[in-house]
Amino acid sequence: MPADTSGTGAGTRKGLRKGTGPRRRRTGAVGGQGVPLPLLLPALLALAFLLVPLLALLVRAPWQSMPEQLTSPAVWQALRLSLVCATAATAVSLVLGVPLAWLLARTEFPGRGLVRALVTLPLVLPPVVGGVALLMALGRNGIVGQWLDQWFGVSLPFTTAGVVVAEAFVAMPFLVISVEGTLRAADHRYEEAAATLGASRFTAFRRVTLPLIAPGIAAGSVLAWARALGEFGATITFAGNFPDRTQTMPLAVYLALQSDPEAAVALSLVLLAVSIAVLAGLRDRWLTAS
Repeated sequence: MPADTSGTGAGTRKGLRKGTGPRRRRTGAVGGQGVPLPLLLPALLALAFLLVPLLALLVRAPWQSMPEQLTSPAVWQALRLSLVCATAATAVSLVLGVPLAWLLARTEFPGRGLVRALVTLPLVLPPVVGGVALLMALGRNGIVGQWLDQWFGVSLPFTTAGVVVAEAFVAMPFLVISVEGTLRAADHRYEEAAATLGASRFTAFRRVTLPLIAPGIAAGSVLAWARALGEFGATITFAGNFPDRTQTMPLAVYLALQSDPEAAVALSLVLLAVSIAVLAGLRDRWLTAS
């Protein structure tokens, strides 16, 4: 006769309810087993590699002369120009980048993967190469710039507008990637429901999609603004380094480093403070552990 296992099963279930049964082993926990030495040493070296240069800025900062360094007219001109151009570049990225992100996330068309790769190319492209590319395209003899000059009398290189163009070129991919990821994660059934109620596709985008992806747009805008504020290579190549016209804060740091290292450190601390503020603003996105 088969053995009566009902008692055993009941006992097992009772034990599981009491917590005496088999427990799932937690993975990824450090406690109990410790950290393997071959992993701990490289991790600490990596942490030191990333933090020591930033700490060196704080240690070597000319704190006594800091107010004098930061209140000079040249610094305020560079800071004002940086803030204005970074904000304008972010606005350009919003107007052009959000529709592009929607196109990549919501529509199917031949070569979409190639388009996405080209959109992200400025992320890995050396900024100086981006500046040269902008000169070849929008310079006075560029393939587009020559027509802008002949038809409208518009010349972008070595102007404040050129700074905005250079910063938007390198910053827009950050916005596009952030918004596209938010669009892919958003539930598109809300848009379909709006369409069934008679809303056009643009109305559904304006009244339904935009409020739904507003956090992603905000995060992408902050990233784009921070990237534009710190842009150097494309700016100096395409717009030059003219005080009160194209000299932004990174360019002022580079120029000060050659003649006044203390001023360069002081300006670097300003950009460091802005970067920390941006990271703090995105703490809910990147600084929280799941």
